[in-house]
Amino acid sequence: MRRMVLALAVPVLAAGGGASAETVYKCVAGGQTIYQQTPCAKSQRQETLQLQDSAPANGLVAPMPGASQREDAKAEAPPPPQPLNPLPRMFGCIRATDGKSYTSADGNPQPYLAPLGVLGAASGSLSDTYGNPNSAVASAPELNRGRGNVGAIATRNYVWVQDQCRELSPAETCQALQADADATQRQIRNAFKSDRAPLDAKDAQLREQLQSCR
Repeated sequence: MRRMVLALAVPVLAAGGGASAETVYKCVAGGQTIYQQTPCAKSQRQETLQLQDSAPANGLVAPMPGASQREDAKAEAPPPPQPLNPLPRMFGCIRATDGKSYTSADGNPQPYLAPLGVLGAASGSLSDTYGNPNSAVASAPELNRGRGNVGAIATRNYVWVQDQCRELSPAETCQALQADADATQRQIRNAFKSDRAPLDAKDAQLREQLQSCR
């Protein structure tokens, strides 16, 4: 064990050197080897070693091999990707007048007046619609001449309705955006060049929104 400790003294001495080279004495006697900074005793066999200082004269330590390459690679690394924008909120709606579906960014559309006949409601007789037999209102405006209950016509034949909507799931939203993008592309192909500006703007917006679907 003692020999091992003595042998390890060389790197310790080398690390503790100053700015110049240093002389180390290797002393051998009785099967033991000692490294020291003073000359050996007369009974020991002596060898001198010149240890060069690994640090430069200015005291700065040279970088490890490959360090500059790692720094260059780190500097050239591309910036991290920007986080994707969240999908827009979209709603699937059912039109109250004909039951057809459509998509909308508004999940609470405004109520509107719809004819009773369109809704399938039973309509009254012509005499109920245009007044009474004694004061009928003709369907042609030029024949009305102020007779009959015109207000009843406007209010009794229409009713307030509102489309029903629900929020789409992310997958449904992506499908709706893709369908809208496909339809916009068809419109762009068929449009005159002078009419393409708003379509191109809509297409760019849809493409950006579709990035969140990938």
